Amino acid sequence: MSAPFAPGLYIVAGPIGNLSDLSPRAAEILRQADVVAVEDTRVSAKLLRHAGSDRPMVPYHDHSDDRVRARLIERMASEVVALLSDAGTPLISDPGYKLVRDARGAGRAVTTIPGPCAAIAAVTLSGLPSDRFLFMGFLPPKTKARGDALAEVAGLRASLIFYESGPRCAASLADMAAALGDRPAALCREISKAYEETLTGSLSELSAACAAKEPRGEIVIVVGPPGEKPPADEDDVEAALAEALTRLSASQAASEVARTLGADRKALYARALDLKGKA
Repeated sequence: MSAPFAPGLYIVAGPIGNLSDLSPRAAEILRQADVVAVEDTRVSAKLLRHAGSDRPMVPYHDHSDDRVRARLIERMASEVVALLSDAGTPLISDPGYKLVRDARGAGRAVTTIPGPCAAIAAVTLSGLPSDRFLFMGFLPPKTKARGDALAEVAGLRASLIFYESGPRCAASLADMAAALGDRPAALCREISKAYEETLTGSLSELSAACAAKEPRGEIVIVVGPPGEKPPADEDDVEAALAEALTRLSASQAASEVARTLGADRKALYARALDLKGKA
């Protein structure tokens, strides 16, 4: 048996499907913990049995009150408390950040045991740019709120990652196409399970596929970044530069317009000096 772990909070990443993905270190924590805080004891009991753990479980989820959290933090002073979500890494679209925040505030040791995460796994499966991405979690269920959330990130030059349920996939993908443009995307479902599947295509194509056959299981949608912006119209550049010159110096105005419209800064600066001279 390995050396005992020091008291504190241990954030344990569990499998997202295949139980064999549980790391040896995570399994050892689950065997040695004094208590395991879990979302659903019925779900986590299966994983604990797989890990060879008989440690007691305490429900901890979005609806847990402050007293549950306070008792766990009190126990961390002298005991090992493991935090386990239903699947994957805790705190990623799961409860837990308040427990981590308050544990740190109380001076408790906090350690993470890294492992599976559906969002990251989907990025690797998607074949889409992975140098910059944003995790969006679950979109709002209402169409208007969903559109507002998508509008906030429409101009971001990064891949976008969403969690979604089967019944909402077709509508969500259609709203993504409307708000973001018909970008390339990937729908990954049942990652690491027997029926793992990745579908790729445009957002509209994936929406049509989901409307024809509703996907089942745990689903992650990855949307590629927007394409390059078309060059700005000369009249638009001229108008933007003239407006910027009412607020900024020639150099600052040229930099602002170059940044927002993608025009050549050197040419803009020369034009700005010319406009300043005529003013």
